[in-house]
Amino acid sequence: MSTTTSWISRKPDRCGGDACVRDSRIPVWGLVNYRRLGASDELILTAYPSLCPADLEAAWAYYAANTAEIDKAIEENEAGEDGLVE
Repeated sequence: MSTTTSWISRKPDRCGGDACVRDSRIPVWGLVNYRRLGASDELILTAYPSLCPADLEAAWAYYAANTAEIDKAIEENEAGEDGLVE
């Protein structure tokens, strides 16, 4: 079992079934989006003290293998309940 497989989990009753780090409620899409906004790994680890560097490595590997899934989750989150506002 790879680190990504063991570190990232998806459960229908947690965060709407989104991929999360370990058994936390920290979604991979949130970490990826934080990084897209310019946050360094160090800043992300400061913001999420329950995470360790290996958690971020697993999240980045999961994103690399599941880019469309995570990009869609980011888009849906940004759209909110009412959809994208133009």
